Amino acid sequence: MPRTHNGIWRACSTLIFAVAVVSPAIAQDIRGVEKCTAESQIERRTGCLQANVEFLHQALTKLERDTREKLAAAAREAAADRAEIAALKSTIAKLTSELAQLKTKENAGGKK
Repeated sequence: MPRTHNGIWRACSTLIFAVAVVSPAIAQDIRGVEKCTAESQIERRTGCLQANVEFLHQALTKLERDTREKLAAAAREAAADRAEIAALKSTIAKLTSELAQLKTKENAGGKK
């Protein structure tokens, strides 16, 4: 294989591996990826591989975007949960204080 095509092969194999790792449910075929080994002309095979690399790059970009959106949503939800927990702690502290005051009044009234 000529030295100039090593980079393409390496990039293609790296992207295929990355998609396979990210999506373990996909078996051997990846939807949208063409089988380039059937091409006999090196120019057509190179074009096929470049199309596959571009497709896989777009797929990874979409997965990255989706993952970032999910992480952002989870972070917003966690912040809302923390705010709710803080409000509940404040309410518990207030109720505990009121209960202590009622017990103090009850004890003071019972001693008279």
